Amino acid sequence: MTAPSVSQTTYVLALSCPNRPGIVAAISGKLAELDANITEAQQFDDRDSTIFFMRIVFEITDGYTSAHQLREALAVLGNSFSMEWALHDRSVKPKVLLMVSRFDHCLVDLLYRWRIGELPIEPVGIVSNHPRDVFADLDFYGIPFHHVPVTKETKPAQEAHVLELLASSGAELVILARYMQVLSNEMAASLSGRCINIHHSFLPGFKGARPYHQAFARGVKLIGATAHYVTLDLDEGPIIEQDVERISHADTPEDLIRKGRDIERRVLARAVRYHIERRTIINGSRTVVFAT
Repeated sequence: MTAPSVSQTTYVLALSCPNRPGIVAAISGKLAELDANITEAQQFDDRDSTIFFMRIVFEITDGYTSAHQLREALAVLGNSFSMEWALHDRSVKPKVLLMVSRFDHCLVDLLYRWRIGELPIEPVGIVSNHPRDVFADLDFYGIPFHHVPVTKETKPAQEAHVLELLASSGAELVILARYMQVLSNEMAASLSGRCINIHHSFLPGFKGARPYHQAFARGVKLIGATAHYVTLDLDEGPIIEQDVERISHADTPEDLIRKGRDIERRVLARAVRYHIERRTIINGSRTVVFAT
């Protein structure tokens, strides 16, 4: 006779709090009381800020401890340590809103990774300041497309529309997949901690327009790309991921752009994955990234 299968729910707990002795013991002890089995744990003590960071993955057999009981217990524990914490059910795919301008290579890459199951997200909309016919050769697989043009005069109304789309779709993350419009301070503030941008340069450096041409003029031997959280300070938000590629004196600006596209794709995909797997915790102007 075959034994009945036991179903389990996997959770990810990400937290930060002022560092003091006993944090890990208290967390692991509480999870043990709740019949949780810890499968992964990473921690970091920032000596400069004296803030402690931790990410824990654990399983609970269905029927033993409910999500409500779990959150109540963690809330009590969180209060005792002045924690900022977030608990996520790993089976729930986060809803994301994708924003893009004319260059679509990052968008195509994210959609491909989502389609084959590599990136566990639920795209709920694609927003562009360019019309759908710009992407006529692309299959959006039924994802709603929103053409929201923007000018200097219409930017407030355009951003209000995007925020309405964000709210109505239930998206928890905005991905700027080469969206080449500067967000207003109000928009950036409203998306704090939930908007990832890919910058076509290895920040800090070569910021602004035509970064690959700037790099070419300086004769650089490495080019790169940077994925970061959007903040009020343009291109200076907490960095999530970066990568570089070696070039030579024989490479033209067009070669740099071509190689740069490859870097941008993989850097943005990794940054999105780190975020949705709850591996990133913002630490002031920086991030703690519990990468695999």
